[in-house]
Amino acid sequence: MADIFYKKLGMRIKALREQVGYSQEKLAALLKISRVSLSQIETGDRKISAGEVVELSNIFNIASDILLDLKKDIKVVLGKTNKPKKTKPEIRINVPQKNLDKFKEVLLYILNKVGSKPNIGESVLYKLLYFIDFNYYEKYEEQFIGATYIKNNYGPTPREFIKIIDEMEAKREIVKVKDKYFQYPQRKYLPLKTPDLSKLKANELKIIDDVLDKLSDMNAAEISKYSHNDIPWLAADKGQAIDYESVFYREFPYSVRTYSDKDFS
Repeated sequence: MADIFYKKLGMRIKALREQVGYSQEKLAALLKISRVSLSQIETGDRKISAGEVVELSNIFNIASDILLDLKKDIKVVLGKTNKPKKTKPEIRINVPQKNLDKFKEVLLYILNKVGSKPNIGESVLYKLLYFIDFNYYEKYEEQFIGATYIKNNYGPTPREFIKIIDEMEAKREIVKVKDKYFQYPQRKYLPLKTPDLSKLKANELKIIDDVLDKLSDMNAAEISKYSHNDIPWLAADKGQAIDYESVFYREFPYSVRTYSDKDFS
């Protein structure tokens, strides 16, 4: 399973290092790790961290999601800067489909279940929706809400959220409340109706409930920090859409799928 992935990734890193003519000592120094640690990464005996993936993408001047896509060949061209190339790999989702009706039902479900908690403001809602969408995609390889999430300083932000909220307010499905959580201003949303559960499948509800059980007690700072260590967020460029495909390179505690050897063949 994961051992095979790390061995293949280690071979890929070694090939890239040799392609640019770096010794293990030089690449290890750039990564700020020991040569022994790099050797273990290249042989697959040591797991590479998400932060090290980001550093390698900068060193080799390629995007993190391309580095992790073991099915694609890479040619490294080192320039004067280490900015990642803007080219993106071919992915299953180019422009996520906007299932607006399902988005509304999911939001109503979340608000009815945990919206009254004092920590559940707009920022926390953003991350709950992100993990629901990306967890579902990792597990079932198909879209659930299918929103477009942008990489911002405070974590993933669903681009469609404000428009959908405005529509729901106009229809008196929710009400916006300005509040404070400790000393911080907070924008909350309270439901004025219950969700139509006939529009949500059993496996969709299971994903939502699992995310809420795990994350809905976190405050905005905690869930933001948690989202910053998820591979899809790490692999995206700031201000750009987060690719769904990168969920398949998650590790514990983010991954929600048990992989078999054939997933990495």
